[in-house]
Amino acid sequence: MANREHLALLKAGAVQWIEWRNQNPQIEPDISTANLSGDNLRGANFQGVNFTRADLSHALLVRANLSGADLSGANLHSAKLIEANLSAANLSVANLSGATLTQADLTHANLIGCDLSAANLKGAAIADANLIGADLHGADLRDADLGTAKLIRANFCFASLIEANLIAADLSEANLHEAEVIGAYLYKADLYKANLSKAHLSSAYMFRANLSEADLRGANLAWSNLQGANLAGANLRGANLRGTNLKGANLKGAILEDAIMPDSSKCDFRD
Repeated sequence: MANREHLALLKAGAVQWIEWRNQNPQIEPDISTANLSGDNLRGANFQGVNFTRADLSHALLVRANLSGADLSGANLHSAKLIEANLSAANLSVANLSGATLTQADLTHANLIGCDLSAANLKGAAIADANLIGADLHGADLRDADLGTAKLIRANFCFASLIEANLIAADLSEANLHEAEVIGAYLYKADLYKANLSKAHLSSAYMFRANLSEADLRGANLAWSNLQGANLAGANLRGANLRGTNLKGANLKGAILEDAIMPDSSKCDFRD
């Protein structure tokens, strides 16, 4: 339950809120379970604030400082968080579906199990964040930085990851069915048992990536760099490998039936 005094100060307007926060830096405001749906909170200082289970749907939080804030279980559906600072924030099981997070800072944030379906994360900084089991179905992550992020079992089905940075990210058992991963950077990324069926990975940089036992059926890997990658046991049936760099790649036990090989020939056997 929100602290009534804290909520009243917030509702009184930005000037009073900023003044009170500056005068009481030791107090951690409690706005939990409050209804702030549609409120204009642009540029506000919410560093370390408790927003657990608060309703911030459709709220305007452009350039707001939410670093270290607790937004676990909060409703941020369709909220505007453009250039917001959410570094180290707790957003576990929060609803961010349809939210706009372009250029937002989500580094080191806890996003375990959160709903980011159809969210706009273009150019967002999400490095070192924890998105285990998060739903990013249909999300726009073009040019986003997801370096070393934990993306285990995350759902990227139909998402756009064009030219995204996924260097050393853990995508084991993630679902990237029909995802747009064109030109993405997946150096040393872990895609063990990931579902990449019908994914668009043309020109992706996957040097030394782990794709062991991954499902790459019908995937487009044309002109991608898979040099030194581990594809042991991967299913590449019907995949397009035209122009792909497979130098030093481990293809032991990989299924290559009907795959288009780097020299444009069609493979009709299992290695």
